[in-house]
Amino acid sequence: EKSIFEMILDKELESEIIYEDEDIFSIKDINPIAPVHLLIIPKKRINTINDVSEEDTLLIGKMVQVAKKLAKEYEINQSGYRLIFNTNDDGGQTVYHIHLHLIGGEKLKW
Repeated sequence: EKSIFEMILDKELESEIIYEDEDIFSIKDINPIAPVHLLIIPKKRINTINDVSEEDTLLIGKMVQVAKKLAKEYEINQSGYRLIFNTNDDGGQTVYHIHLHLIGGEKLKW
């Protein structure tokens, strides 16, 4: 079964892709918790962080680099932001296709 992110990539669901390259794409979170809340998603489906393999190391690093680029583009790189991977139910993961949350644009609590 396809993840919601695979359906977005395959144009089966509509979503504005704000960044895309050969490995990664980014969209705005549909339930933002801050003024800037973006998802950085690998095109390769990896269900959870627990499923990341050695061969995925560069991909995970590239996700962080894309987050850094988007933080600058959205002008939150100086004020600060948070990067989060949720893993499994207790970690708050709701879509089993890893994605990195980029959250900022206000003073974050927690």
